[in-house]
Amino acid sequence: MVQLPSSSADYLNNPRPAYPSLSRRLGEQGKVVVRVFIDVNGTASKAEIHTSSGYERLDQTALQTVLRWRYVPGKRGGVAEAMWFNVPINFVLE
Repeated sequence: MVQLPSSSADYLNNPRPAYPSLSRRLGEQGKVVVRVFIDVNGTASKAEIHTSSGYERLDQTALQTVLRWRYVPGKRGGVAEAMWFNVPINFVLE
């Protein structure tokens, strides 16, 4: 059985990305999906934009954020294994 990695902020205390101030002023919002390679130790070694928000500033902020986060690594047969994982980041103005 393959168990995918997790970035659940509930137990890893990953901070939400800072909303770029220029994006906030310009009303830019959207969803970015970042494809992240999670190592067996729970760190991200590589990341790329899988789905763009349509705004370069938001995409780059999401990319930099997920590279700093900690993860619970994925497992195959109960053994931690490095694998790619899609992390959605929503930028929503309140």
